[in-house]
Amino acid sequence: MSRRHRADKRQINPDPKFGDLVVSKFMNNLMYDGKKSAAEGIVYGAMEKIQAKAKQDPIQVFHDALNNVAPAIEVRSRRVGGATYQVPVEVRTERRQALAIRWIITAARNRNETTMVDRLSGELLDAANNRGTAVKKREDTHKMAEANRAFSHYRW
Repeated sequence: MSRRHRADKRQINPDPKFGDLVVSKFMNNLMYDGKKSAAEGIVYGAMEKIQAKAKQDPIQVFHDALNNVAPAIEVRSRRVGGATYQVPVEVRTERRQALAIRWIITAARNRNETTMVDRLSGELLDAANNRGTAVKKREDTHKMAEANRAFSHYRW
C-alpha cells in the first residue's frame, strides 16, 4: 500500500440493461478470470428469475437485498499495550456496499442449487426477505460488535 497518497477510485460504467452502477459493481465482483459476459448472463438470468418468482421489479429486490445485508458496525483489531482488542467501529458507506456484495456472492456460491443463476436469485430473494446466509453474516457481525462494546473507547 502506497504511503504517498490514496489510490484514486476507478470510474466504472453502469450496466447496459438496467443502467445501474451497483449492478455493474456486483457483476464485476461476481466475474471470474475476466469473463464479464458470463457474469452478465448469470446476473441477468437471476434478475429474470426474481421477476418471475417475486412478481416485483428485480432491481428493487436487488437493492432491498443489499440494504438488508449491509452492516452498520463491524469490529477491527486494535493493538494496545501488547493486547489485541476487537474494537467496534462504524462502517463507511462504500465499505458497507462492498461487504454486502461480497457476502451475497459468497453465500450464493455456497448454496445447493444446480446453476449459479438459481443460487444467486435464491440468495437475493432470501436477503430481500431478511433471511439467508448473507443476512446471518450481518447479524453475526453486529453481535460481535455488540459483545465488544466495552472496548469502544479504543476507537481511533
